[in-house]
Amino acid sequence: MSPIRSGVLLALLAAVSFGATAPLIQKFGQGTGPFATAALLYAGAALAALTFRRGISEEAPLSRRHIPRLLAVAFCGAFLAPVFLAWGLQRSSGTAASLMLNLEAVFTFSLGLIVYREYVGTKVWLAASLITAGAALLAWGTSAAGPASMLGLGAVALATAFWALDNTLSRPLSDLNPAAVVSGKGLIGAALSVVLVLVFGEVLPLPGAALGLLLCGATGYGLSLRFYLLAQRRLGAARTGSVFAAAPFVGALIALGLGQTLGGIAVLAAAGLMLCGLYLHLTEQHEHRHRHAALEHVHAHHHDDSHHEHRHNAPVVGTHSHAHRHDPMEHSHSHASDSHHRHSHG
Repeated sequence: MSPIRSGVLLALLAAVSFGATAPLIQKFGQGTGPFATAALLYAGAALAALTFRRGISEEAPLSRRHIPRLLAVAFCGAFLAPVFLAWGLQRSSGTAASLMLNLEAVFTFSLGLIVYREYVGTKVWLAASLITAGAALLAWGTSAAGPASMLGLGAVALATAFWALDNTLSRPLSDLNPAAVVSGKGLIGAALSVVLVLVFGEVLPLPGAALGLLLCGATGYGLSLRFYLLAQRRLGAARTGSVFAAAPFVGALIALGLGQTLGGIAVLAAAGLMLCGLYLHLTEQHEHRHRHAALEHVHAHHHDDSHHEHRHNAPVVGTHSHAHRHDPMEHSHSHASDSHHRHSHG
């Protein structure tokens, strides 16, 4: 399978895992403070990462020099974002809030272009515009529900901005062992939230609701983040964030299954615009002749992808990780903005 196809599949798995949890978090978090909710979600994520450590010996390790970036990622994505999401979900429709999560794709796409200068084609530009228009229409369509609902959706939108910043900051970590990154991020985020639970004396959920939030965290923030990091190392920040736009539609469908309504023609139209944007994201292709400069780095790799042709003293089969050097080369194939394809496009 090509890197683009495998990356898209992984990003979709991340989207489904994450999207399914938004309405369930609203259900299990009813009456629970936002800090307690965030703590349980990322405690679940950390537990999932520590439990499923398959392939850990094949991956590049997390080292001391990565700690500052991991702290920044945890603060944005495992502390601020889930707190704003939990607060917003208690004040807005689960269907509308799930669709508003589409903004994460737009913010991630924009930051990927600004920070890493990733190249994307006309289709992705148009897709981002459609998703932005859908989010604006969604906000307008729910304004009739009153200022409380609007504030709730605003908090959800702010959560997506922090998650987009998290996605952008975590790109250099995507080549490392995903279990270590997810568990480290989850533990730091949960610890920060627990401190504020104690400071503000928040109400804790009943055991059944707490277990539900832990499971939501394990699936939507642990398993999903693992898939997301693996997709990001193949596709780059912008494209992975774009494919991740499928997540809100999963959440919206589950919210409908839980008895919530769509909320009017504006929400339906917003969903249509977002679906068109997602379709354009998924059908974008990128192939041309390109040149690789000399490069030396550490990440998990194998020797049948036409990029890793270095030799070993003893034969090595399968995926493995070590410091290695790439000599300059030039060829043509389908690719995205992974760690080997960060060339300019004029």
